[in-house]
Amino acid sequence: MNNIISSILITLFFATSLQAQQGSSKNKTSKDNTIQTQPKLIVGIVVDQMRYDYLTRFYSKYGEGGFKRMINEGFNCKNNHFNYVPTYTAPGHASVYTGTTPKYHGIIGNNWYDKEIKKSVYCAGDDSVQSVGTAHDAGKMSPSRMKTTTFADENRLFTQLRGKTIGIALKDRGAILPAGHTANAAYWFHGADEGRWITSTFYMNELPQWVQNFNNSKQASSYFKVWNTLYDISTYTESAADENTFEGGYNGKETATFPYDLMALKEKNSGYDILKATPYGNNLTTDFALAAIDGESLGKDEFTDVLAVSYSSTDYVGHNFGVSSKEVQDAYLRLDQDLERLFNGLDAKVGKGNYTVFLTADHAAVEVPSYLASLKIPAGYFSGKAFKDQLNAFLKTTYNTEDLIENFSNNQIFLNRAKISEMGLKLADVQQSIANEIISYQHIDKVYTGQSMMKTSFSRGIEELIQNGYNQKRSGDVIYVFDPAVLSYSLTGSSHGTAFNYDTHVPLLLFGTGIKHGHTYKKTNITDIAPTMSAVLGIGFPSGSSGQPLEFVLE
Repeated sequence: MNNIISSILITLFFATSLQAQQGSSKNKTSKDNTIQTQPKLIVGIVVDQMRYDYLTRFYSKYGEGGFKRMINEGFNCKNNHFNYVPTYTAPGHASVYTGTTPKYHGIIGNNWYDKEIKKSVYCAGDDSVQSVGTAHDAGKMSPSRMKTTTFADENRLFTQLRGKTIGIALKDRGAILPAGHTANAAYWFHGADEGRWITSTFYMNELPQWVQNFNNSKQASSYFKVWNTLYDISTYTESAADENTFEGGYNGKETATFPYDLMALKEKNSGYDILKATPYGNNLTTDFALAAIDGESLGKDEFTDVLAVSYSSTDYVGHNFGVSSKEVQDAYLRLDQDLERLFNGLDAKVGKGNYTVFLTADHAAVEVPSYLASLKIPAGYFSGKAFKDQLNAFLKTTYNTEDLIENFSNNQIFLNRAKISEMGLKLADVQQSIANEIISYQHIDKVYTGQSMMKTSFSRGIEELIQNGYNQKRSGDVIYVFDPAVLSYSLTGSSHGTAFNYDTHVPLLLFGTGIKHGHTYKKTNITDIAPTMSAVLGIGFPSGSSGQPLEFVLE
């Protein structure tokens, strides 16, 4: 009897042990699968000149499949900001994908003065490459001026170049900088009299057949039609009156009011370029992005691909018509439909649960200053000519010369260091002298010297943002800050570039594989996006990344 009981106990012991081992093995497998599960495709969307409040202001008129789908299925970071200035297109796109600021990635503006060669350079300009898809110089572009890698570069390195990267935007810089240095391709739209998607020899020597087919389809020409409001204009109660004095409009039309006959207006507005400045430019971008998913077989194998899409038309519309215009509202309602079309395409082509999307902006925008002034809100316009004349008069009186300044750009003054040395002056003294002078000028709120940016560590306020945007090798000798809502711009339309909330506060929506559902009011930075995508993929962070993964958005 004792032997029987002993045998039963021994059998139970081994059975229990085996179950525990199997359970442990299952748990380990489950955990390993969780660790190894990653999307087949990352889609990064940058909306050019999108304020955060465009999400909330137009929310009731959005459909269910675009912005609302991202919010309802994904994570909404409601207090997302740029942590540097200047807030322009090129630095914005570079910072989103590199996870760092101009201090490190080097893209300090769309254009900047090169202190070595003594002339202005373009962020993506590259005379060492040739255009592909056009005979025009519009294709002579590359990411060579960007100093650090993007998360797309890191994915290419991680997969031994088997994961693809494709960048797409109407603007060359919106396609090139996000895609990084190792991209399979970046494509941008050359308007004028051609209306074609092009690239450069940095990526390839001839356009792939699918791109040629798209260009030959004359899809761009199909958008030369009447732009009217998507819905009855009387329902656009979130915007100002259609006819007012704060909007620009198009050449050939007396008023900036709906409708706009693009076929009739194209000749006086640079041909195909007028499409960029309407929502149809975003339609065309979506058309091309969907064609790229098919043409490049994105998300079709075990190696994660990256598709970087930038919607540029919202920036053109915003600059032209301003933040409160009905044109901007219509552009976003139509963009919402484009997002739905893109997400439906991803569902069908890549599969639900197989992709991850983030959406943000490269900067936001200020209300038209003349409109704010009409409401008695402090605002105004800065005259660059008057500023230069006044400063040169000071330099003539103080130093008996007007040759101490080489360039004014991006709210920075670049000094003639050779001349300063020749005159036996100290650079730091001249910088400080100019700073002390211009702080008294109209519409100048703050002034900092290059020496202070290099020798003082700022940890808060506008000073921190200026320092994050200051690149020791490329930036100027004196940096000045305008008063709030002051622009060096026309009296109509909106612009951007500052460290104020109206320029820094932009959306950050994430959804898809690896992303939780929820929202936060915790402050997040634009530089957190790239390391978060790296964390989703389990790859190395971009080489200069200074942001942190947003753990609370990750499953």
